[in-house]
Amino acid sequence: MQEATTLIEEIKISDAWTLDEYAAITELTATVSELKTEAGVVAPHLKGRTVWMINSTAQGGGVAEMMPKMISIFRELDCDVRWAVINTDEELFFSFTKRLHNMIHGIESGEVSAEEREVYERVNRENADDFKRYVQPGDVVVIHDPQPMAMGAYIKKELGVYTIWRCHIGLDQHNTATRTAWTFLKQYADVYDHSVFSAPEYIPDYLAGRSTIICPAIDPLSHKNRELTTHKLMGILCNSHIARKHQPVLTEDFEESALRLRSDGEFADASGQDEIGLLYRPIISQISRWDRLKGFAPLMRGFIQLKRTAADRNNIDERHRRRLQIVRMVLAGPDPRSIQDDPEGQEVLKEICDLYTGVDAEIQKDIGIFALPMKSRKENALMVNAIQRCSTVIAQNSVQEGFGLTATEAMWKGVPVMTSRACGLRQQVRDGVDGRMVSDADDVDQIAHVLDTMLANPHARADWGRNGRRRATEEFLVFSQIKYWLRLLDQEVAHAHA
Repeated sequence: MQEATTLIEEIKISDAWTLDEYAAITELTATVSELKTEAGVVAPHLKGRTVWMINSTAQGGGVAEMMPKMISIFRELDCDVRWAVINTDEELFFSFTKRLHNMIHGIESGEVSAEEREVYERVNRENADDFKRYVQPGDVVVIHDPQPMAMGAYIKKELGVYTIWRCHIGLDQHNTATRTAWTFLKQYADVYDHSVFSAPEYIPDYLAGRSTIICPAIDPLSHKNRELTTHKLMGILCNSHIARKHQPVLTEDFEESALRLRSDGEFADASGQDEIGLLYRPIISQISRWDRLKGFAPLMRGFIQLKRTAADRNNIDERHRRRLQIVRMVLAGPDPRSIQDDPEGQEVLKEICDLYTGVDAEIQKDIGIFALPMKSRKENALMVNAIQRCSTVIAQNSVQEGFGLTATEAMWKGVPVMTSRACGLRQQVRDGVDGRMVSDADDVDQIAHVLDTMLANPHARADWGRNGRRRATEEFLVFSQIKYWLRLLDQEVAHAHA
């Protein structure tokens, strides 16, 4: 077993962008100014306190991706915010907390065993004991997600510091699995001073009245979201082998290239196949984890139905007929080699591959299934950015979605979205304003119809894209997220415990 003194790891933060550099972008000037004004009032109230953000990993997952930018901005605003992660060698801890995560999403897996409870509490106790050397009276401890939740409860009981639990997951329905998970977590949640969720539907009854809604957010200048010049965009597509080099490009090939599914069901370097035509054709794309809840299969079936019925339709103009003839779909997710430890992801990817290989060759040409390498986070993010910016419509057909920042990414880029009515997506997208929504992510007929109507109306697409970008700018960029955190810290901590 590890020594207690080695468990908690404080993560060092460095960031290249300052708030002044963000503010130099005309579209961001007002929102950055508003954040600075808010911080000018709140930051003095937090003087002398350290706000600790604690989660279970420094790499992988949305929390770890979001944390560096959040903390660097907090610090620039003169708030002492630090990030630390818990550690353990207990494999059962990670398998149980993964199971707990799935239970909160409604996936049945039985009761919590005595052994699981013992390991969960012991790992959290060991990390809490180690963390005591960092925390001081008056500090604030923010615990992210269920993995370190008991740790925060122990710290609250023994040191009396203000504690907040930030839950990034949830489900807007209840079944045996969700009730089992929330019943297990109640004894720890009850100890916290306050909780934060991404949607009101996710708040369990016993936390009603002492919870706040703060939406996740994106960094507009990250590699995944920054503007790309035409030459930079083309360079990314060529460097990743998603497109061929018809002319010389300035930059070198990426460390690993994108893979594309062949008609024989195997993945191979994307450059060895006919180009998908990102720069020439209407493109419908979805980029997500290979997860059954992301709705890849019904989305692909909807597209296949759209293509198969297009030739038989007499009630459409020639421009739209041509549009339906040449439109293509791109489905992308992580390289299978990077998800060897995710058997469910492997299974879902196989189902998608089997669906693809089962359609006729002409339809196969119009569907590109890409596996994006994960070795370089920067290169992966640039590939995602480029594909999204080449898209006519970005889909997120999730059966369930905690929030779904892929929709935010599309809206920020001014690309109209087609989403399901999954709870997280409903928090962002307004049907008929920022894009379109399908009422049932498994309804192939409805998916085909909505895609058809979106493609048929370029003027509406322009409106949806423009509205979505405005909404993302006002609500779902990191500046708004930090503004709401500042208000919460001021209201719940600085004034209540002055």
